[in-house]
Amino acid sequence: MGEWKEFKLPVRMFLKAYPWRRIDPVPWARLDKALAQSRVALVSSAGLVPPDQEPFDDKMRGGDPSYRWVAADTPAASLVDCHRSDVFDHAGIQADPNLAMPLQRMSELASDGFIGEQAPRHLSFMGSQTAPGRLIKRTAPEAAAGLVADGVEAALLVPV
Repeated sequence: MGEWKEFKLPVRMFLKAYPWRRIDPVPWARLDKALAQSRVALVSSAGLVPPDQEPFDDKMRGGDPSYRWVAADTPAASLVDCHRSDVFDHAGIQADPNLAMPLQRMSELASDGFIGEQAPRHLSFMGSQTAPGRLIKRTAPEAAAGLVADGVEAALLVPV
């Protein structure tokens, strides 16, 4: 995240006026077994898309609320950066998508026994959702149901 002074004036004005949502209490669930025995998925807001899938719509007003499934065996280097925000430098993620969708690290965590296993697929959302109503009401519950169907017991959130 950049420093306030690094943002362009229109971005600073937008952030100052934005009606930030407060969720209280935050809906977390306690993990009822050891992480080393759990199936874990990644959930990233980096807007990364496998090359064979449709890019996120960067023109959609309020942000594209859809998501993309990323198979666990997808090479991170093949992911396409579709994040619409220009308020951060994309160079690092473009050079190494593992920064925002750490697929290789998940494989290593499973191999090292730190997690029981990685999920067969992970989730990629578009960050910079300025109108998150559609995401909250429709796509997030649908995506969560997909994780439950995959037997996911814990999710590693990777916000961008």
